[in-house]
Amino acid sequence: MKVVVQVKLLPSPEVAAALAATLRVCNRAADAASVVAYETGTTTRNELQKLVYARLKAEFGLAAQPAVRVVKKVVDSYATLRANIRAGNLGPATSKQRRRAESKPVVFRPDAAQPYDDRILSWQHDARTVSVWTVAGRIKSVRYTGHPGQLAMLEKCRKGESDLVHRDGMWFLIATCDIPEAPLNTDPVDWIGVDRGITNLATTSDGTNYQGRRLGRYRRWHARKRAELQAKQTRSATRRAKRRAKKEARHAAHVNHRISKEIVAVAGGTSQAKRWGSTGRGIALEELGGIRDRVRPFRDQRAALSSWPFHQLEEHIHYKARRAGVPVIWVDAHYTSQMCPRCGHTARHNRPVRNTFCCRRCGLAGPADHVAGVNVRNRARSTWVLVNGPVPQRT
Repeated sequence: MKVVVQVKLLPSPEVAAALAATLRVCNRAADAASVVAYETGTTTRNELQKLVYARLKAEFGLAAQPAVRVVKKVVDSYATLRANIRAGNLGPATSKQRRRAESKPVVFRPDAAQPYDDRILSWQHDARTVSVWTVAGRIKSVRYTGHPGQLAMLEKCRKGESDLVHRDGMWFLIATCDIPEAPLNTDPVDWIGVDRGITNLATTSDGTNYQGRRLGRYRRWHARKRAELQAKQTRSATRRAKRRAKKEARHAAHVNHRISKEIVAVAGGTSQAKRWGSTGRGIALEELGGIRDRVRPFRDQRAALSSWPFHQLEEHIHYKARRAGVPVIWVDAHYTSQMCPRCGHTARHNRPVRNTFCCRRCGLAGPADHVAGVNVRNRARSTWVLVNGPVPQRT
């Protein structure tokens, strides 16, 4: 499976200036190639390269391989645009956002990331340096640093191109690594049902509850600070608001990483298995796609719903489970918090109070999120038997 590793470059001021000039030139060249791609309707790299390759080298002074990378970058941007349109991310054909996106060529920021391949970027892992092409020539011995585990993965598993990124005054290289997956456990002992929510980010069928109270307070605090900065209406306030938004996103990703790591470890097959108690089970998740489109929250609930990181948690669980060989299955999410796992009675009245479950038929009571997790586990059991059970013989 493919994962990305981010390392931080430590360039001198002269090298940083050369890198910044390289990004500006490459993105100007990408803008020129994007206009040609838009006007001619070209969607493949080879066809677009025939049209703009000589111009990129002559007009912008790019070497051969950087020009090829710029063309591929433009083609990929239009492929992403088409994918977003097909997925409905830009709205229907009559929406203003979609019309604006389709009515003009794709434009690149002056400091947008630039892809590099092994011909114009080489790694010296022992010395922790890279040799990188710039418009000022090839620059060698640019130091980089990162997490020891990430650096070890980079040295063993790096494959493919890397992206040069300038963000918040710092320089990064984001490399693609192809790491081996653990053998998939095709015969899990049982399943861990995971119910995701806003108040409680995740609740498992084992009764483990990962509360979202601290994350909610953290988001509200940042929202108040952003409102104060926006009221100032100055450039410095806008820059600080952007930095705060990025910091909030990083914190939410960190919380989801911790939760997903523990859930996968409990299921089994990771280096943390001894700590958490590996059980050889699979993980069952609710299918929550499109949930934001199906609900109409009150005004004071919109911010909480729009910032609910359920999809990110799902992605973290999925890729960590793939690395550990833990199976993941998605089940129907309807009525999981209203159905009694003992007698099967389903009714809205089984939820008399928020996060409280009490079956009106058999009297089973408990936290609603835990009950939902148990129902997710039970649905995973039946789904797994239905998919992997023996084929009935005709008589």
